[in-house]
Amino acid sequence: MRAIRRLIAAAAVAGLFLVPAASAAASAAPAGKAVWLTGGDTSLSTAPGIAAALLGHGIVPIATLPGTEGASIGSGGVTVRFTFPVTGGKVNLQKLTGTIDHQGGILFVDPATGKQILVSDFVINLKQAVLTAAVNGNPKVRVPLLRLGLGHIRVQAGQHFVRVSGIVARLTKTAASALDATFGTTLFTAGLELGTASTLLRF
Repeated sequence: MRAIRRLIAAAAVAGLFLVPAASAAASAAPAGKAVWLTGGDTSLSTAPGIAAALLGHGIVPIATLPGTEGASIGSGGVTVRFTFPVTGGKVNLQKLTGTIDHQGGILFVDPATGKQILVSDFVINLKQAVLTAAVNGNPKVRVPLLRLGLGHIRVQAGQHFVRVSGIVARLTKTAASALDATFGTTLFTAGLELGTASTLLRF
């Protein structure tokens, strides 16, 4: 995480923030202080080939409310974009610590067999760079779903918001094993790049 913090600090110096980072921090996030989140959203766009691979194995990913989804076709084939509202959390934007809470989820279902698994109510832990999820609607069963790669992120800061894009999302071993066990496949592997995420945080 120290490397990530240095990257963001370097981005601020290089002018990669679209507004002056110092003024944004002064007006919205006092130095060293955590801020409560009031809204925003996090989106995940599937990596090339992921949507086709899922559909090819009869597995359909469906966003559950209040999450949304949309599909597009490009040079890499079909891309599915999932978006989930940020409902709360508290983060320290300078130290990159804290959590980001979401509502909604993704239902993976095989219509032919009726097999399914739901992951929902995502929480991003910034310090651990991991996204956890409740399984099948049970808040007591929460697993690490995605490892978040922050090495190539892009940051845009405003007076009352921060947008972070270019987050690489990879399946954890726990998630891959659960998906393979549910659908009887060997499609999912630990470290599989599921897609690229971006998050907009309002405070």
